This record gives sequence, structure tokens and C-alpha cells, in this order.
Amino acid sequence: MTQAITRTRADRRTVDAAARSGTRGRRSGTATLLLLASLVVSLLAASSAPTPIYAIYQAEWGFSPITTTIVFGVYAVSVLVSLLIFGKLSDHVGRKPVLLVTLVVEAATMIVLATAGGVPALLVARIVQGLATGAAVGAIGAMMLDIDAKRGQLANALTPGIGTGSGALLSALLVSFLPAPTHLVYYVLVALFLLQALGVTFIRETVTRAPGALASLRPEIALPRSVRAHLIAAAPVLFAAWALAGLYGALGPALLGKLLGGNNTILAGVLLVAFAGVASAMVLVLRSVSATAVMLTGSITLFAGVAVTLASLGLGSVALFFVGTVISGAGFGAGFPGRHPDRGPAGRAARAVPARCLCLYVVSYLGFGVPAVVAGVLTVDGPGLFGAATAYGVAVMVLALATDLQHWCGHVGPAWVN
Repeated sequence: MTQAITRTRADRRTVDAAARSGTRGRRSGTATLLLLASLVVSLLAASSAPTPIYAIYQAEWGFSPITTTIVFGVYAVSVLVSLLIFGKLSDHVGRKPVLLVTLVVEAATMIVLATAGGVPALLVARIVQGLATGAAVGAIGAMMLDIDAKRGQLANALTPGIGTGSGALLSALLVSFLPAPTHLVYYVLVALFLLQALGVTFIRETVTRAPGALASLRPEIALPRSVRAHLIAAAPVLFAAWALAGLYGALGPALLGKLLGGNNTILAGVLLVAFAGVASAMVLVLRSVSATAVMLTGSITLFAGVAVTLASLGLGSVALFFVGTVISGAGFGAGFPGRHPDRGPAGRAARAVPARCLCLYVVSYLGFGVPAVVAGVLTVDGPGLFGAATAYGVAVMVLALATDLQHWCGHVGPAWVN
């Protein structure tokens, strides 16, 4: 009898210890997820921080809107190239080494931006920043899924919009109210990246190192026949959504300045916050909706948002321009909710950016960067700023409409993105 009681007490202690261990593990996982989410916010904040400063650069260095869009475009292309090349690297060398290296590189690029004396330095910094950001977000996304697939997927979807909006607003506030407008925001980000790198050193690695790191640098984007039709169906709205984001990132402040009759850095920051913040909210609202319904919601909302925005340019209405921005932001958030594929065998991401996800990135970042550069050329050598924005907006509306037409003609939505 005594032995039975002793065994029962021992069993209870074992159960209690296991429960406490599970609780600690969940708390540790939550803390790591929060750190990783903060990394995405910081990386995307750094990507949008120069946007309110472009007008100052343009005034000081005397370049045209083409240069602004090129600086914007090279960043987008660099992120895409990095995702294609380094997207699977963290599966082989580990998540932490990739994160530590990229955070240090990000801090270095902020110093280059802070001390830039002309367009060449700005271009170099943005290219290197894009490469580091692409490598980092691939590893972060995979690590989030390693820790908790459900919460990681949601964090992956929500944080980019938060980062983009907060970076633009922080930059706008620092530029408007504090000294050294082209320096201070970058030094703040340097300190933040170094502090986060210190935090990364304390988190637990989620994968075991494996051979094949060099081979992983070769992009693999061949698609199975079964998903090609889905990509074709999704491509127009993906391209349109990211092209619209590129328009706001590259020319949004210039359009707002034209409507206002002069530059307003604070309102330019608020503009991007409105676009990116509503996009994040839509991701949260639509997280339980089917991918096909999300895609159709995105295409319809994009069409409506761009139509309102173009109407505001014709009427010269700042208020209507912000309304169109909010609706467009909702369309962007619905058009590409940032869903990630499930993890592969043995609890590893197996390939942090698999072929179908790479195709999504290719379509999205081409839409993000290339049309913005074309709009810059049209602004200088074509119909001007409003004319270029109108042509750009009409193209986005046509692509959004094409998605709806494909659906009603019987094509299947991008269910494979789930």
C-alpha cells in the first residue's frame, strides 16, 4: 500500500513537472515569436523609412522622379533576388546564423544611408538592404512556422503591414520635428537592429544543420502541372496588388504633395500608415476565409480603391485621395494575405521558400518594383505625374478585373496558397 501511494505521488510529480515544462516551452516559444515578429516589423520599417525623405534628397541632389522610382525599384528586385538565392539557406546553416548576419548587414546599410552624399550611395545601400531583407524574412518566416505553425502563419501575415506603416510614420515624425532629418531615423534603426541581434543570440535554434548549403543557393521554381492553373488564376491580382503598393511607396508622397500644393512629410507618412495598416487589418479579418474568396475580395476592393483614388486626382481632393488609399489598402491586404506553406517532414521547413512560394514572390516583387520605374519614366517623359498615375491605376484595375473574369469563366482560385 505504501509503495502504491509512493508511486502515485511520483507519477503526479512527473505529470506536474511535464506540465511546468510544457508551460515554460510555450512561454519561451511565445517570446521567440514576439522577437521574430519584431524583426519583420523592423526590417519593413527600414524599407519604408526613406520614403518620406525622398523629397529632401530630390531637393538637395537635384534628381528627377525617375531616380526616385529606380531607387525604389532596385530594392524590390534585390529582395526578390535574395529570396530566390537565399530562401532555403537557413534550412542548412541554421536560422540563427542567417538572422545574425543579415541584422548586422542591415545595421551597416543604415549607416550608409545616414552618411549618403548622393544617388550612388543611396542605390548601393538599397540594393544591399534588399538582399539582407530577403534573406532575413525567409529565415524568419520558416522559424516562425518551426515554433508554432498556426501563430507563425498569422504573424507572418500581419507584421509586414505594421512594419511598413510604422517605418514611414516614424521617419516622417523624426524628419518633421527633430534635427538631422536625413540621418536620425537611420541611426535609430542601427541601434534597434543591433539590439535585436543581441536578442537572437539567446533564442533556441529550431533546425539541425544539414549538408547542401551551396546547392540550396540554386533557385528551383519548376511548378507541378497541378498548380500551374492556380498560379495563372492568382497572378493578375497578385501583380496588381503589389503594383499598387509600389505606386504608393514610390510616388504616393509626390501625388499627395501635388494635391496639397507642397510637400507635407507628416501626411505622407500617414498616407503609408493608412495603406499598410488597413492591409494588415484585412489579413486579420479574412484569416479564416477561403483563399478563393479572399482573392476575389481583393480584386474587387482593389478595383474600387483605385477608381476612388483616380477620381480624387481628377477632382483635386485630398480627402477623397485618403479614402481611396484606405480602400486600396484593404484590397492589397485581401489580394495577397501572406499565407505560407505548411512545414515539411521531420518538423523542418524542408525548403523555406518552396517552388510555388517562389513563383508567388516572383510575381509579387516584379509587380512591386518594375511598374513603379515605368511610372517614373512616364512622369518625366510622358503625361506627367497625374497622367502616369492614371495610366498606372487603369492598368491595376484591368488586372483586378481579369482575376474576376477568370473566376467567372471557371478557373479555380489559389487554394494551394493555404
